[in-house]
This record gives sequence, structure tokens and C-alpha cells, in this order.
Amino acid sequence: MLKVALIQQSNSSDKGLNRKKLTDSITKCASEGAELVVLQELHDSLYFCQVEDTANFDFAEPVPGNTSEYYSELARKLQIVLVTSLFEKRAAGLYHNTAVVFEKDGSIAGTYRKMHIPDDPNYYEKFYFTPGDLGFKPIQTSVGKLGVLVCWDQWYPEAARLMALAGAQILIYPTAIGWSCNDTEPEQKRQLDAWLTVQRGHAIANGIPLISVNRTGVEPDYSKNTQGIKFWGNSFIAGPQGEFLALAPESEDSNLIADVDLFHSENVRRWWPFLRDRRIDSYEDLTKRYLD
Repeated sequence: MLKVALIQQSNSSDKGLNRKKLTDSITKCASEGAELVVLQELHDSLYFCQVEDTANFDFAEPVPGNTSEYYSELARKLQIVLVTSLFEKRAAGLYHNTAVVFEKDGSIAGTYRKMHIPDDPNYYEKFYFTPGDLGFKPIQTSVGKLGVLVCWDQWYPEAARLMALAGAQILIYPTAIGWSCNDTEPEQKRQLDAWLTVQRGHAIANGIPLISVNRTGVEPDYSKNTQGIKFWGNSFIAGPQGEFLALAPESEDSNLIADVDLFHSENVRRWWPFLRDRRIDSYEDLTKRYLD
């Protein structure tokens, strides 16, 4: 059994306070035996992509840099594998939304740059992030091969499948998603149900566990003086048949810990051999944008 943890947190504009809350939670999870800890998307700051503002590029930093060095030392001190999410400055004018995975000794086990970049009201990410160029490659760690993806990637079965085909043992999604202040209550329910369902579907279709960690709380859009986004929490850990192993509430900071049986995937894939029955001879059209 692998004991895994995720940390769902509300954030403020005070980076130091956000980081202290995270550090306390990470330390608590490690003290309770977690070997793998996963943080939410862009966890040290507010979700700044609600507006297009060049001043926000000041949040970015290189990898390695001050933020990655901080979490590297924390992983080493606590002897955990730690999945973090950073605004990476690759070069002047070239930025990525990047997940950095630290090994138990504090070394960087690997990185993943977010591939699918949204551009929607309240989520103007194309203004900030260049699409990733590292492909869908799992990161080898001492606790297993991690298929780390980021937020908008979670809607794409192709990304999950490619990670699984490359040997990922767990799918991991650091996330920042919520409701607009204009969404009705029925629409809110539909969106949340869709988000939970599509990711559980990735676990089922690939026969592997999945960790999805979202933020919670309300973050205003100061440019329009509106409520902005109400992040819907509901972070979860699912097994290879989509079963909930742990589920966080909507509006509370939460540390979720669960035991994940990586060997259970072997039995599930024997019962439901989806990979065996794939018709790879008939899938070439998947590389096309649309079949007119």
C-alpha cells in the first residue's frame, strides 16, 4: 500500500501565509505516514489568470529557483515525494505552467509543462502560458511512476491514455477550477458532476488510481469588481475502477490521506483488459482536429 495525501487550500494575496499553511499541512500529512503529497495548481499565490496583466509575469521564476528550492528542502526534510505547481519563467517572454516533482532526497525527479491551455472568461491562461513541450511522459519516483498532468489537461482522455501507455501507475492532476459568479445553481451542479465524472472515467479507462487536488474559497476578479471564481474544492483520490477513496468538501481547507493499492491495478486490468482490446489499427483519425 502507498499512503498518499493531497492538500486542498484557500489562498490569499499573502504568498508567505499561503506557503506557511501549506508547509504546516504537508508536515502534518508526512507525520501521518504519507509518502506522496500532492499540492494544488499554482499553490503559492492567488489564481492570477482571471485578468490579463503583464505585471503578473513578475510571479514567474526559473526552475530551479527560490520556490523550487524551498519545496526541495521540505521534501528532503520530511522524506516524501512532493508534487508542486509553479509559474515557470523559462526565458524572457516565455513562461509555462509547470509541475515539479521532488524526490525524497530533495532532488527534482522530473517536471511536466501543462499541455492544454484554456482561454475563457476568468481563465485567461493563454496570455501567460506557452503550451508544454515535454510530452506526456510519466515521472519515475521512489513511490512509483507518476502521470502528472495539470488542470485543463483533465478534460482530455488522450492525455490520460498516453500517460498510461507510457507506464504511469497513478494519474495526478493539480487543479484550479470553480464556478463563475454568474453560474446558476443547476449549472454549478452540472459542471461539478462533469468534472468528477470525466476524471473518474480516466481512472476506469486506464485501470489506474487518480489524484485530483483543487483549491477552495472565493477569489475576486478585481479588474471587474466582481466575485470572480468560487473554487469548488471536491478534491479526491480514486481507485482504478473510479471508486472514491477520499473526497474533500466544497468549501473547506482539507488534507486528504488514503491508502492506494498500486497492485490492485494488475487485477483490474486482468478483469477489464481495455489496453489489450484497443483497435490501434483504426485510430489514425485521432490526430486530426475534426473529421469534416
